Amino acid sequence: MRSLIAVGCGIAITLTGCSEQPPADASHAMEMDMASLAPEGQLDIVAWPDYIERGESDKAYDWVTQFEADTGCKVDVKVVSNADEMMAAMKSGGPPPSPPGDASWPPAGNAPYDLVIASGDVSLHLIRDGVVQPLGIERLPAYSSIEPRLQQAPWHFVDGKHYGVPFQWGPNFLMYDTRTFKTPPQSWSVVFEEQKLPDGKSNKGRVQAYGQPIYIADAALYLAARRPNLGITDPYELNAAQFEEVLQVLRGQRPLVQRYWHDANVQVRDFQNEGIVASGSRAFQANTLAANKAPVATTVPQEGATGWADSTMLAAGARHPNCAYRWMEWSLSAKVQGDVAAWSGSNPVVPKACEANELLGADGCRKNGIEHIDKIRFWRTPEASCKSSPEGCVPYSRWETEYAAITSAR
Repeated sequence: MRSLIAVGCGIAITLTGCSEQPPADASHAMEMDMASLAPEGQLDIVAWPDYIERGESDKAYDWVTQFEADTGCKVDVKVVSNADEMMAAMKSGGPPPSPPGDASWPPAGNAPYDLVIASGDVSLHLIRDGVVQPLGIERLPAYSSIEPRLQQAPWHFVDGKHYGVPFQWGPNFLMYDTRTFKTPPQSWSVVFEEQKLPDGKSNKGRVQAYGQPIYIADAALYLAARRPNLGITDPYELNAAQFEEVLQVLRGQRPLVQRYWHDANVQVRDFQNEGIVASGSRAFQANTLAANKAPVATTVPQEGATGWADSTMLAAGARHPNCAYRWMEWSLSAKVQGDVAAWSGSNPVVPKACEANELLGADGCRKNGIEHIDKIRFWRTPEASCKSSPEGCVPYSRWETEYAAITSAR
């Protein structure tokens, strides 16, 4: 009898509509839920240069146009060149949100930007200040495709919550002039300590250093290997005594440094025209110089290296959260990941992206340093509360003050 009724009703669906329908209130809830997830038609992103391309520089590099066509979300980008600009952009345009945990947090959509692609030296700032909000990872099916070592990394996974979607990463190589160094330098000492280089000349005035406070971690990593008695186990967690020893290394480095570099293209020109023979650098500069037939190579010395890993984070009070989630999912596609890596000289967070990407090429990920991932101590915002020291650690605000004094000294 049940079978006959079911068949009869199934036959009658197109005639009488006797198929089972959800109750009116459930149907309304479904409609409301669908409406709440509908794209808002706009997406505002804060990002580093080269991260959001729509083919304006090179038609082959365009991962925005198709996204806009598929979602109806028009993408606008605020390009920033350093962490200070990034923080200022994300905090502009309205009153600060309530602290995390407040019943009113996150606030209604009043943030000036929806997403920020933040580096590890600034991401914890954004989290602790309540500028960004936890993510609903269930809305990001592609999250499982991310390199497992990055899925719960401490610069975006905090207190058991996901605050960021990994985007791209790279090592801070030691880049060197192959005419000066016939074999790769074995230690970072060639940029931190005055010495005669293999060509018989001093390194004074022939090296560069990165111009942001997070570079203190590079010196800490070097000193941890050189003086293990200091007990430095984490270059981002330095107690007061360790911090002072690291500062001494950087003060001693100051007379050697020709330039504290900020702009990658300026560093490229310096290696070509200003006699620079060694510096911390990135794959973008190395690849550009190699394309220009410059005699340079990169290495990760015996002490290891720091590295950067950027994450896409959702603003507290984002005005276009549905477009933001659509973008974060889109950003994890293997094609987008590979194209960004090819354009930026970075490594994709989705390993599949290294395969069969026409722009990146078969050797692209290797050139960008993907095999060094286990040697990298990725950037993380230094905080006063830390695991390494019972008396606490030196916070990033102090790193900023002290490094500014060193780099501005004459």
